[in-house]
Parts: sequence; C-alpha cells; structure tokens
Amino acid sequence: MAEEPDVEATLADLDALLGRVEQLPGAAGELALEAVSALAEVYGAALARAVAIAVRPGDDATAAALTADPLLGSLLALHGIHPDAAEVRVARAVDGLPGGVEFLGITDGVADVRMGAGGGCGCGASAGAEEVRDAVLAAAPELAEVRTVAAPAAPAFVPLASLTRAPVPVAGGR
Repeated sequence: MAEEPDVEATLADLDALLGRVEQLPGAAGELALEAVSALAEVYGAALARAVAIAVRPGDDATAAALTADPLLGSLLALHGIHPDAAEVRVARAVDGLPGGVEFLGITDGVADVRMGAGGGCGCGASAGAEEVRDAVLAAAPELAEVRTVAAPAAPAFVPLASLTRAPVPVAGGR
C-alpha cells in the first residue's frame, strides 16, 4: 500500500483546486466542472457498489473499519453513503480537538461549534477556527459551512469574604 496521505491536507488542496476550476471563464470552465462532476459521480457509484459487496448485513466490523479510515470515511460521506449521520461524524471530529471545542448542532447545512478557551486545562492549548473548520468539513464534506462561536467569558472570581458583611449592631441590644 502506498504511503498514507494527509487526508485533511489533500482534501483542502482539492477544495482549492476545485475553487480555481470554478473561476475559469466561459465554456472551458463549464466543461471542466461538468467533467469533474461526472467523474465524481462514477467514482461514487463504484464506491457504493464496493461497500455493498464488502459489507454484508450484520457485518459491523467491516463497516466500522471502512468508516474509521479517514480517506474512505470522507469519500463515503462525500458520496452520501456513510452509515453515520453528519451529526455523529462532526461530534466525533470535534471531540478529538484540543481546547474544549463543543459541537452545538447542524442547521440547514451549517455546523455550529463553540470554541473553547484552552479547555480549562490552563495550558492554553486550543484548536484554532481554521483547524476546527477543516476537521468538521473533513468529517462531513456535505456541509456548506462551519460557524464558530466564542466560548462565553468565564465569570470573574469574587472572594466569598467580599460578599459577606460584618453584622450591623441593632439598637436596643438585639
């Protein structure tokens, strides 16, 4: 087997190339996009057939092995044949990121994630917005966008002693 590619980097490069193809003016650009689309459709159909042949009913181990592979899992998702819902895949992807990134949900093809602030570890290690976006879109390429929300500010520390007052003497000895 060939050397394992960096799947996220490869997919990001492919996305950039397709973006450039989309910018080609005129008939040449339209023809290039049509060819890419047709090729992707053929590969998707072939992949669906291969999965149907390889994964027999009740064969959860083979299905799990296929979906756990970053490249195969991404291609299964891209072609709409991944057995796990996008929500499950995105939750799994952000769970592996540093810094307490929290998956909030998917609405109309947009994944919402809350960015942590070091995950409470005090180490300052947290995923950046671009890293989060790349991880989410690698797990669920069918999504249109990833929206990041900053974590709410941590409440200020107020010492308990400052909230209590010394008892006020009451007139009359009480």
